[in-house]
Amino acid sequence: MNTTAAPSAAPVSAPTEAPVRVAVVIGSNREGRFGPVVADWLMSLLGERPDFAVDVIDVAATDLPTALSYDPSAEVRAELAKVTPKLAAADAFVVLTPEYNHSYPASLKNVIDWHHAEWQAKPVGFVSYGGISGGLRAVEHLRTVFAELHAVTVRGTVSFANAGSHFDASGAHRDPEAPAAAAKSMLDQLAWWAKALREAKEARPYGS
Repeated sequence: MNTTAAPSAAPVSAPTEAPVRVAVVIGSNREGRFGPVVADWLMSLLGERPDFAVDVIDVAATDLPTALSYDPSAEVRAELAKVTPKLAAADAFVVLTPEYNHSYPASLKNVIDWHHAEWQAKPVGFVSYGGISGGLRAVEHLRTVFAELHAVTVRGTVSFANAGSHFDASGAHRDPEAPAAAAKSMLDQLAWWAKALREAKEARPYGS
């Protein structure tokens, strides 16, 4: 009789979950804008999250016309090529917006309106900044816009009232504990929705 023990089976590794591909949209192109300071702060937090793979879309780096077209010129298609593939590849978005006159910038609305399917069935989180309102009125307007585009906006929001007073000359936040906690909550919600919607779309394409 052969009494040699059979080799034990190698442990089966659990499949590694792909990170959430998040596109950070910097929504202002205003001269002297404060957005890059807030964006750098947000990117430092995202850099600590291995569950996210981050891309950046800066509206100031594009030159899309405000006249929408179903047949854009070669020049417009070149500008869209800077934005559209990043939006299409994303599982989720963080939109960073100031508040201008109780709403969000025209530059941000323009980038939004040039696209449609790229937003569908994906979650959107918001980081806002401004004066006394902290950009929250801009965020409330954006929620209705993204609802029309079949996107899901998460409950958690990061807001900076009188934003310039929160950051020092080097761009570091003076008292980072509370905003970092708010960002974690928002990003956790964003990751949950992104993974849930990604799995749902793999099983059944959206709209079917």
